[in-house]
Amino acid sequence: MTQSGPAYSFEFFPPKTEEGISKLTATSRSLAAVHPRFFSVTFGAGGSTRDRTFDTVVDLQQHSGINTAPHLSCISSTRENIRKMLTRYQQQGIDHIVALRGDMPSGMVEAGEFRYANELITFIRETTADHFHIEVAAYPEYHPQATSPDRDLQNFKRKVEAGANSAITQYFYNTDAYFRFVDRCRSVNLDIDIVPGVMPITNYFQLARFSDACGAEIPRWIRKRLESYGEDLESIRTFGEEVVTKLCARLLDEGAPGLHFYTLNRAEPALAIWNNLGLGNSTQG
Repeated sequence: MTQSGPAYSFEFFPPKTEEGISKLTATSRSLAAVHPRFFSVTFGAGGSTRDRTFDTVVDLQQHSGINTAPHLSCISSTRENIRKMLTRYQQQGIDHIVALRGDMPSGMVEAGEFRYANELITFIRETTADHFHIEVAAYPEYHPQATSPDRDLQNFKRKVEAGANSAITQYFYNTDAYFRFVDRCRSVNLDIDIVPGVMPITNYFQLARFSDACGAEIPRWIRKRLESYGEDLESIRTFGEEVVTKLCARLLDEGAPGLHFYTLNRAEPALAIWNNLGLGNSTQG
């Protein structure tokens, strides 16, 4: 691992309402209590949450005491607005970024001045040198738009060579896919930390919708069990917690360098898994 100890982190999205802000404040307070390495905050399609992402990042870092990483997306971005955003983050003491290509909003034709994440990473390095620790996305089950596994690996390699420090994967429920992806990366001399993304299971229909959109496979045995519960949310939660806890335990036991939880702005599902794993208060730097 390139950093000391496992890297545990939690991802949020920028709230739209006062109620959402209050909910995120409570969620971040609960999760800050276990001392993760960082929080991250997503960036809407086409930059639609640009200002809300900035405000959320600054507020979280100031009030939680946890290093907070904004997502930056290529879509609808120009060199000028990315340069200004980087300066604003530097002025606020932000030194961690998740750099992504991003999703093209419906109806949009032009992606912006950056076509791919490696171009955005190169620009960040040219503009700010080594100020930012840069995370990038990885896809153990391949990017949904990848034309082949080899092409997908080469795209990831370009991001690392452009200056990425570490990676966070799309969520998955097949540990073999993750470990095979890591092995393939090592075979082409990519030795950065690749942290598994973890999606707690609390709502089957929501999960199925997310998974269909992002290309994450729900194994048939899990899908069938979840379908069998129908609207029984408690059974879905109990089964999902068991499945994801075992997934995380195997990942950590076999050498994964940490876990990144997709929280959907809820503390309880991630904390249940955290406690089941016996992680206690994280102390990594």
